[in-house]
Amino acid sequence: MGEAGQRGRLFGTDGVRGVAGHDLTVGLALDLGVAAAAVLGRADVTDGPRAVAVIGRDPRASGPFLEAAVVAGLASAGVDVLRLGVIPTPGVAYLTKALGADFGVVISASHNPARDNGIKFFGRGGVKLPDATEDEIEAELKAAPQLRTFFGRVTETSVEQERYVDHLLATLPTEPRLPLAGLRVVVDCAHGAAYLVAPMALRRAGAEVITIGAEPDGVNINEGCGSTCLEALGEAVVRFGADAGIAYDGDADRCLAVDADGQPLDGDQILTVLAAELKESGRLEHDAVVVTVMSNQGFHVAMREAGVEVIETPVGDKHVSAAMRDGGYVLGGEQSGHIILFEHASTGDGVLTSLQFLAAVNRRGVSVAAAAAMMRRYPQVLLNVPGEASQLGPRVDAAVSAAESRLAGKGRVLVRPSGTEPAIRLMVQAEDAHLAELVIGQLADEVRLALAGQ
Repeated sequence: MGEAGQRGRLFGTDGVRGVAGHDLTVGLALDLGVAAAAVLGRADVTDGPRAVAVIGRDPRASGPFLEAAVVAGLASAGVDVLRLGVIPTPGVAYLTKALGADFGVVISASHNPARDNGIKFFGRGGVKLPDATEDEIEAELKAAPQLRTFFGRVTETSVEQERYVDHLLATLPTEPRLPLAGLRVVVDCAHGAAYLVAPMALRRAGAEVITIGAEPDGVNINEGCGSTCLEALGEAVVRFGADAGIAYDGDADRCLAVDADGQPLDGDQILTVLAAELKESGRLEHDAVVVTVMSNQGFHVAMREAGVEVIETPVGDKHVSAAMRDGGYVLGGEQSGHIILFEHASTGDGVLTSLQFLAAVNRRGVSVAAAAAMMRRYPQVLLNVPGEASQLGPRVDAAVSAAESRLAGKGRVLVRPSGTEPAIRLMVQAEDAHLAELVIGQLADEVRLALAGQ
């Protein structure tokens, strides 16, 4: 499996992912269900109430058969399963907590193409699992099968999706009654899990909503749409004369935005607006925000000027979430649009983020572009070099040091293995775009040579 090959373990940065039917097979999905039941679901309990799991998925064609396999594994190991159907990943996290379930399961590969799929788990309370617990599940895969004399029950519901939408709307200010009133918003649902929930929530909050990317057919998820491809959204916003555009990824745990001119806003800019809103209302605990090493240098400058401390973690929203929980922080996120609002959610939630962001902009009475200008975004160049390596060696280390010296403290350099595909991710930020392009080109050459063993 791609992630296992890179990281030496089955679980990657966001669960188990791979090509559906090839890497991620029905057999593996069933075995993961049995293993998760043993680790998370008290599968060895023969009396008393059975453990309960909730499971949801995105609309990929492979979702139903992988879900069926996981459900079979869980129920065969004595866990009751509530099937939620197509629902955003954060909806599963919320309902895991709201329903008092022992754990939650999501069948999704997030922003990956339709051929991929994934399986990830939430622990009690809807929190992402620590690496150690994922390792326990992986180790359980090798355990001998047990003779079962009791089995779980499987039920299905769509009512809980409305409960999730009610929860999202309850996070908004009660005054004004419709906090998004007067806004025309184009919503790109990436033909993914939010295609019903997101437009419903935004409309109920008062926005006039125009949808694109809301016709999933099982194979068009993330295809030329959503948060990984903002061009169609930008064009639609301009064409319809909208005030803003919002884009989610396939499982809607992240969102990005565009302004009325179709210009994109990334997660750092959205975080800047949310941090200002929370600080001004006295709700930004410790006057701090948690981000990853991928955050833009301009974000650090904006937060310093606002009197907000920036806490950095490795890449991955699970690391952001862990740091927030450990430090008692309420706001964190990634440049990619994973935003965590611990006041209201246990994990990143794209629909929640879009509601809070648009409400903050509307309350201020400014345009999205004016809100985005609260942070000056340094030019940034990203590049993926195909290949797998846990360590790239001293040659690349020296190249990174040289690049940092060349930027003279006015930029950032990052080289890291991807957690979701066989690639090395490069990032360079600089005050000057041409310099950023030049530096990343030189870094990429060194990485390719290192991967080739030269």
